[in-house]
Amino acid sequence: MFSRVCKMSIEEQVIENAKNGKLLTHKCTECGYLHLSTAYFCRECGSKGFEDVLLDGIGKIATYTIITVPPAGFEKYTPYAFVVLEVDNSDLRISGFMAGIATPADLPVGTPAKITGFDERGIIIEKQ
Repeated sequence: MFSRVCKMSIEEQVIENAKNGKLLTHKCTECGYLHLSTAYFCRECGSKGFEDVLLDGIGKIATYTIITVPPAGFEKYTPYAFVVLEVDNSDLRISGFMAGIATPADLPVGTPAKITGFDERGIIIEKQ
């Protein structure tokens, strides 16, 4: 009997790790620079060599946009914020969605936050 080993795509790996509160990154094997998992060349040294590194998906809110008039299919999530999370212990930023944000007072820039999941919206981020 022939068995086939099925390997997850990078996108599938990013999703599965986000569901567990982790961020899949690529670390350049030449210079050590961290990239989001979609990099093909190191932006620092041009190398094509990478190794996977999992980071805890924690950090601080760098910026956000509050959505009160949602696109079709997102009505049940309104209001929410599309946020940019500055990931601790790296120079990386990742975007995602945070529920229940209606005013700027609900989410001051610098608020500690973490990746908590993934759904049809994308990466889910919550306050810590």
